[in-house]
Amino acid sequence: MDTPLIAVEGTYEEMGAEVGHRTADLVARSVETYLRRFRDKSGLSPADVRRWGLTFLDVARSYDAGIAAMLEGLAAGAGQPVEHIAALNARTELLDGTGYDEGCTSVAVLPKYTRDGHTLLAQNWDWHPEQGAVTFLLATRDTEGFAVLTLAEAGMLAKSGLNSAGLGVCANRLQSDRDRAGAGVPYHFLLRGVLQSERMSRAHRKVLDVPRVSSGNLLIADAGGEAIDLEVAPDVFGALLPRDGLLTHSNHFQAELPLEDRKAASSGLTLLRHERVRHLLEDTAADRAIGLEHVVAALRDHYSFPDGVCRHLDPDATPAEECHTVYSVVMDLDARELAIAGAPPCARPFERWALDEVFKPDAAPELCFDPDTDGGRRSPAW
Repeated sequence: MDTPLIAVEGTYEEMGAEVGHRTADLVARSVETYLRRFRDKSGLSPADVRRWGLTFLDVARSYDAGIAAMLEGLAAGAGQPVEHIAALNARTELLDGTGYDEGCTSVAVLPKYTRDGHTLLAQNWDWHPEQGAVTFLLATRDTEGFAVLTLAEAGMLAKSGLNSAGLGVCANRLQSDRDRAGAGVPYHFLLRGVLQSERMSRAHRKVLDVPRVSSGNLLIADAGGEAIDLEVAPDVFGALLPRDGLLTHSNHFQAELPLEDRKAASSGLTLLRHERVRHLLEDTAADRAIGLEHVVAALRDHYSFPDGVCRHLDPDATPAEECHTVYSVVMDLDARELAIAGAPPCARPFERWALDEVFKPDAAPELCFDPDTDGGRRSPAW
């Protein structure tokens, strides 16, 4: 199994403590890495990080009691100061304005345009290579039976994923001149907030009706057959809807908002990546025949190598600037299934997980989309 799975059940504090205990070594590495980045990229002293961590912990308590309880439990289980764990989950905000290139390409397909009549959601996550080793699939099931399956960096609670209500989310980094220091809800809290939502309307409120201090993009879809893209920044937001069954996004604002986009010019090929995915899928969408194998093929695309949808390391980049596709994630929201491949996803099979199976003691993934079999375009698993 290339991508570790950590599955926990119980109260939110109990789940956090179990995750922290089982990933303590990874959390320690993640804390060390981000403390160094906060110092080197943002000029934050250890005291600064602790102060901001406590600030964002207070924000979590006001935003979502379950998230706060998981953070506190995770810190205790991993033997880490809770302010460091809160700071990890606010790493977007603490690194804001440093010019780092965290990319991502996301896509949703409405069920009317898919072969099986299911809502599909997927993305490539582009980030520093070293984070791949401390990233895993996190499955949680609370005392009411509500379950979440999400990609997560050690010490953090969410990234792209889905829940037992059939709702999923993908993440794309955005940056604007409105971004600022302050006590707003961190971007990764918003992602977990969406995944804690039992319906689309509640997910919208968890993203939009809260104070924010940073920009970000959330592509949200559900088994009810709808998808929406929410571009958020401090005090403003925009919404994008599917066109001809497809909704795609990368790392720049597409809605008309009163702000200056500060990633459009620098983030690798962002102005084309989302349209490239659309171009690769639109003919099959017109035939109402898209399957996840077509989405996988689009996410493996190498146009403008090494900076394409499937991003590879740039030989001219310094170690601090290195960025590639760390993970590729594809989801069938009706089936409540998620498949994932690590770097490079163009050369690896995906591991498929069903949400109702991940909590079994003998849970194991099923391989699919093997690149050595017809380019991974066909797989009986789907």
